[in-house]
Amino acid sequence: MADSILDRFKEADEVEASVDTGKKVKIGIIGTGWIAEAHVKNYLRCPDVEIVAAADLVPGKAEKFCKDNGIDGIRLYPDHKSMIDAEELDAVSVCTYNRTHAECSIYALEHGVNVLLEKPMCVTLDEAVEIIKAEKKSGKILSIGFQPRFDENMKMLKAVVESGELGQIYYIQTGGGRRRGIPTPYGTSFIEDKTAGLGALADIGCYSLDMVLNAIGYPKPLTVSGYTSAFFGKDPGYYPTHPEYAKVFGVDDFAAAFIRLEGGIVLDFRISWAMNMDTAGDTLILGTKAGLRIPSTECWNGSIGGPLKIYKTLAGSEVETEIPKRTNKEDNFYNKIRLFVDAVKYGKPAPVPSSQILYNQAIIDGIARSAKAGKEIVLDIPEV
Repeated sequence: MADSILDRFKEADEVEASVDTGKKVKIGIIGTGWIAEAHVKNYLRCPDVEIVAAADLVPGKAEKFCKDNGIDGIRLYPDHKSMIDAEELDAVSVCTYNRTHAECSIYALEHGVNVLLEKPMCVTLDEAVEIIKAEKKSGKILSIGFQPRFDENMKMLKAVVESGELGQIYYIQTGGGRRRGIPTPYGTSFIEDKTAGLGALADIGCYSLDMVLNAIGYPKPLTVSGYTSAFFGKDPGYYPTHPEYAKVFGVDDFAAAFIRLEGGIVLDFRISWAMNMDTAGDTLILGTKAGLRIPSTECWNGSIGGPLKIYKTLAGSEVETEIPKRTNKEDNFYNKIRLFVDAVKYGKPAPVPSSQILYNQAIIDGIARSAKAGKEIVLDIPEV
């Protein structure tokens, strides 16, 4: 029985297409912080890409970044507007603070430039709506930086759900987090409200939400009852060498929510940068025919913590089927970059479409607003 179930999820190996280097895709980098390093590293792996420019608000930061990452000699700008105005770019990677995601993306789209926007999409639902309006008006490609989508185990998770093996899904428990993992090694940009806007909720919570929402087809979220806290982030004792960080901590380090989705599905969510626990629990997807367990990871890494496991009743006996953890043929971040480049070159759909991430952002925004209001709220998501 186990073998017959597993056979249903086997996939033929994909044949890699050769890369046409006849035309180079010209890329600009907006924001030269640490996440931009991964963008540059993987763009450099694409023989049909040319990184031609970079922009950063901090004087000298772009120069050092480019030198450190082997792209010194490209044109540098003090902000995204001057770069986009001066260059003939095919696309940009937006790698700035959360608070400026919308501004940079909208300006690029309005000027006919394709956009790869790092996660989270932005801070508020209103911003997400404005970004998508600009995308639709421009006719350009906007893809959101959710590279875990391309993990082989995430694909398997989606295949299991779509197979119908679980039956009608009615309840999902998901989340993740870190026992001690407030991202201050990168300075205070992740923890100050003026730059980040949101904390763990958006930083890694967006990934946990996407994992399950993508698997079940991204049903529309209807209501949210949310909670956020910042007990660890605001404690000077958390930062032995930088107690001053507690004074500027202005986001959440923990969030939880109860979300109702179309189709009668309930989503029980929790996420953490810091907590007195080793895990927030495995992800569970409960269906009328079977249940699925997705093991948690110690720290969100874009995949799963062990084999998927299906629980069901067969001929009156309770049985379990383990689906072995799969190995990726390629780095997920490279796949994110490569698929975006191909979409730009050949007019393909965005690898991670904004229409889906709009719902992701609506939930995140709803959790933050519900937590502030202290009550459940109805999500009003406009048609864009």
